[in-house]
Amino acid sequence: MADTSLDRLSSAAADKAGVAKATGVLALGNVGSRVLGLAREIVLTNLFGASRAMDAFNYAIIVPKTLYDLLIAGHVNSAIIPVLSEIVTREGKQALWQLVSILVSLVTLIIAALVLLLVIFAPQVIALVSSGSDAPTQALAADVLRFVSPALVFLSLFAVLSGTLYALRQFTLPALAGVMFNASIVLGTLIFAPPFQVVVNPSWIGWSFARPAEGIRAAALGWLIGALVQFLLQLPGLRGARLRFNVNWRHPAVRQIAKLYAPVMFSLLLDTFVRTFSYNLASQTGIGSVSYMNWATTLIQFPQGLVATAISIAILPTLARQSVLTEVQGFKDTLGLGLRLAITLILPATIGLFVLATPIIRLLFEHGAFNAGDTLITVQALRLYLIGLPFAAVDLLLVYAFYAEQDTVTPAVIGFVSLLFYIVVAVALLPTFGLFSLMIADSAKHFMHAIISGFILARRLKGLGDQRLFLTLIKTGVAAALMGAVGFLAEPLLERIIGTTGVIREGVLVVTAAGISGVLFVVAALILRIEELQWLAGIVRKRLIG
Repeated sequence: MADTSLDRLSSAAADKAGVAKATGVLALGNVGSRVLGLAREIVLTNLFGASRAMDAFNYAIIVPKTLYDLLIAGHVNSAIIPVLSEIVTREGKQALWQLVSILVSLVTLIIAALVLLLVIFAPQVIALVSSGSDAPTQALAADVLRFVSPALVFLSLFAVLSGTLYALRQFTLPALAGVMFNASIVLGTLIFAPPFQVVVNPSWIGWSFARPAEGIRAAALGWLIGALVQFLLQLPGLRGARLRFNVNWRHPAVRQIAKLYAPVMFSLLLDTFVRTFSYNLASQTGIGSVSYMNWATTLIQFPQGLVATAISIAILPTLARQSVLTEVQGFKDTLGLGLRLAITLILPATIGLFVLATPIIRLLFEHGAFNAGDTLITVQALRLYLIGLPFAAVDLLLVYAFYAEQDTVTPAVIGFVSLLFYIVVAVALLPTFGLFSLMIADSAKHFMHAIISGFILARRLKGLGDQRLFLTLIKTGVAAALMGAVGFLAEPLLERIIGTTGVIREGVLVVTAAGISGVLFVVAALILRIEELQWLAGIVRKRLIG
């Protein structure tokens, strides 16, 4: 009996250490990816601004991104990782390689056929997502779509291979994929974009410098190269794998993946409809609206990827294994750890980004073709998105807990309800708030989804036990609120002292304000004894010393 207790404690400690290590690796990868993602947006905004070219690029890439999310990416976390984790746990690696061979073969054939259709019907596809835009924008978007469509094949193969590595608890190569993808877009745009040209404005006597709109094809080429590079990056992690062409779609595990994914696909189909609906609404509010949405979303994705996505993916294989082995208490402890870490990190990130939104956006984007008016709109959009960020971060972990139990129906039903809520709120508020109604509706959607998910999961697990979630929320909320108050008061004072003209001064302003706020949060966290932050600091210290 004592040996069993010791084994359980040892297993729990190993799981906790594994989650910490995986979270660290994924977080570092997400930091690099998000930094280069920001670099990508900085390059694009400086070269093209809130223009027809940027709108065309955003319309074009939303098509393969949406199809990727719908047909492949949703499989990875909802079905592929749980099923592959079960296969490797119960049957070993040989069975795993057989299943991966089938998935790679089927994905290649299906996605290649889809790409051919996109190339042929590009104008018609673009018309579906940009009905409110003008003909030149739609024509350019169709041209860009033909450039980026082949990337869908590489993105899909990357998803299958990275899911395989996650199931094997290998996180490094998948974590680096986003870095390589965004770096390729940055380099491709800088290398292949045409030079500035003199543009004469017929409505007034004068001229200006601008990039030709067709130059946005350089970013599309970078997007294609990035998809190929991140796929190739996964191959070294599969050394020793015996992959063969195999289209045995009747394999029981393939059927299980399809069964798990059917509800997710239904939910993603609704999400695709809502995304298209949102882009059409945004396109009706003027040129640049879609770009404002994407710039704000890019900044939101930084803390979301660093915190919620990293923690969620890190705990999913462990949750899936614990579910297979019916380790109920271990499942609760792993989920509780993930939730406490998410709360501890996402609240200060949200408040800090909210308070310093203006200087951050001014530093990153307000250069070249991006002007002060663009900054004001992007700041407002970002702050409205930020209201829903903490709920989105917590909700992602709850959804992955359902996936770990191989339950994809419940999240799909919750997603359906929340998407209907989003549509109602967006349409109701559009006449009053215009573009910003979409951000308000998005935050409301995340709030509803998180509340419903938490209620259902808590009832199913008969509570999470003593996970101290409320205590962590209170302590972190107090520390983050103090940090935000100081940042709010310090930022205008620092503007008067440092100034806001020039990149160097803007950078010093942001770093100084963020540094003061961050130090205050850490001090408050130490006084309030936020254990999760101290535990993370200990993990980092050990890795640095070791």
